[in-house]
Amino acid sequence: MKKQLIEAWRTNQRINLMLIDAIDPAGWEDTLSKRGGRGVAGEFAHLHNIRYAQIEARAKDLADGLEKYPTGAVPSKTEVKKALKASAKAVETYLGDIIDQKPKRRGFKRGIFTTLSYFVSHEAHHRGRILLTLKVSGHRVSNDVAYGIWAWDQV
Repeated sequence: MKKQLIEAWRTNQRINLMLIDAIDPAGWEDTLSKRGGRGVAGEFAHLHNIRYAQIEARAKDLADGLEKYPTGAVPSKTEVKKALKASAKAVETYLGDIIDQKPKRRGFKRGIFTTLSYFVSHEAHHRGRILLTLKVSGHRVSNDVAYGIWAWDQV
């Protein structure tokens, strides 16, 4: 069970990285906000920040070395990939520690699958927002990537 759960998390992370790599540099700063809300880069920074916040609250030692992006940050692709890789590793360790019943690891009240589902569904929601922003802004990703994010057996 642990191996499968961790692999589901890793697949989610590979999808994030695949999407980042597919975004045209011109689309990286696209936004649909008229009032300074998050654009594409900010959405990815938000994914990292939520991972960080959950890890800091539930397994504080795993947050060591992770840094939260300030509100309004527009990190480069390289910066956000580095941050997402680090926070993905922290979440992976956290999930494994919960399964192994390590002390000082607090999952969601309804269990490990709810904990994983929270992270994956949150990130899928924001990937949808990113894809919509890119489409409306004229920088849509290829169909291989747009549909590929749902090909979990191949990613």
